[in-house]
Amino acid sequence: MAESEHYATALEDRISTLQKSAYAVGMLVNNLQAAALPAMVIILNLGLGMDPFLVGIIGFLPRLVDAITDPIMGYISDNTSSRWGRRRPYIFSGAILAGLVFAAMWQLPAGHSENFYFLVFLTASILYFVAYTVYATPFVAFGFEMTPDYHERTRLQAFANTLGQVAWLGVPWFYALMESQLFESKVHGAKVLALWVGGAIALLGIVPAIFCREKFDTLPKREELGAGEQQTDGVWDHTKEFLGGIVTTFRCRPFVKLCAATFLVFNGFQLGISFSLYVMIYYVFRGDNNQASILNGWFGMLTACCTLGVIPLTAWISTRLGKRRTFLITISLSLVGYSLKWFGYNPEHPYWLLASCPFVAFGTGSLFTLMGSMIADVCDYDELETHQRREGVFGAIYWWMVKVGMALAGLLTGILLNYSGFDVALTEAQSDRTLLLLRAFDVGVPLFTSAIALWVIYTYEITESRAHEIRAVLEQRRGKPK
Repeated sequence: MAESEHYATALEDRISTLQKSAYAVGMLVNNLQAAALPAMVIILNLGLGMDPFLVGIIGFLPRLVDAITDPIMGYISDNTSSRWGRRRPYIFSGAILAGLVFAAMWQLPAGHSENFYFLVFLTASILYFVAYTVYATPFVAFGFEMTPDYHERTRLQAFANTLGQVAWLGVPWFYALMESQLFESKVHGAKVLALWVGGAIALLGIVPAIFCREKFDTLPKREELGAGEQQTDGVWDHTKEFLGGIVTTFRCRPFVKLCAATFLVFNGFQLGISFSLYVMIYYVFRGDNNQASILNGWFGMLTACCTLGVIPLTAWISTRLGKRRTFLITISLSLVGYSLKWFGYNPEHPYWLLASCPFVAFGTGSLFTLMGSMIADVCDYDELETHQRREGVFGAIYWWMVKVGMALAGLLTGILLNYSGFDVALTEAQSDRTLLLLRAFDVGVPLFTSAIALWVIYTYEITESRAHEIRAVLEQRRGKPK
């Protein structure tokens, strides 16, 4: 069957508005956590004068911890059996812990050395990412299993990501807020802002744990396991199963392609955007922080507003053309946006930059809407092969790939800043070479990585027809999820 042919969504496969709304609130929290730290960490450089390379290390090392904690948390979540389900206890506790740690990590005392701030913030960042993992890994897995329907999965991700996008409306203004006269300094502004962000994470993050219900909320009982399968008992048994599951996951070709595409699109975007504020300050406005912060705020907010339109549009296109074709269209449009940024960085007409926003929005706006839905399909594909529901492991490894990319982006930002010759002591003028390289990194990196991602997804194999064939076999074998 061609990818453009469709199946109707059965009534029992629809997710209620309450469930979608509760999950969407969790997505708002997830996006807030992802957006707030990168938006605020620039204070370490521009507020405390920390070397860009050290800031890059702070962005990199905690992600290495994620390389261990994310898959472990996914495995624990998949194999938890409790009266509250597999995911909900961790979502509830993780939200509270992450909110408290985020609020505390920015309360840096004044008058200390660069090494002191580096070590304290690095340690706090590691603790924060551990808490974030406890929340995010089960939360992401939750979304993969809320419906077995091919298109309803996309609708859920579109609904959740639309509300989640609200975080990106406000976060671009964080630097302008911290730099404003409301606070004694940028550092003081970061302290106050962190209290509000941490409180929002803790209070809103528990909503999906309270209101959402799980379909696969218990493990198979010993007598229900198939021939040759055994209940896992003991630390060594769990360790062997965990490591074997990681190897099996990386052998799943459709999943590897989704990880590669996301790594390229999102982290190419993250690395590029890391230079945008520097370009605005030193190239467009010749050292005027205030004007640059305002343009940065408008650019981020307008991109986020356009993304609010891109997300439902992506879902609409996907139900007609399929997920793979939709990805190829939307990411191609984002390439236009990145190209327009080069011409938008114009000191004579600074706000020409905003013309790129609608096109840039197609990149990140469509990416996670489609990828969340496609990974849910991959989880069915995996169950067909392994007889296990492993949404936690798949979600953990997927987001681990994203986080490793973000870590590399943070590290490379510091390295490339130093390579460009950027000097934080020069408050108004940087060299012509520096300004050229900053713009080249901003525009060229996401253009290159997104183009590779298009080639990767061109070969993706799970169509709508194949997804329905897999579902039919699974439900015949183990029945429908409750």
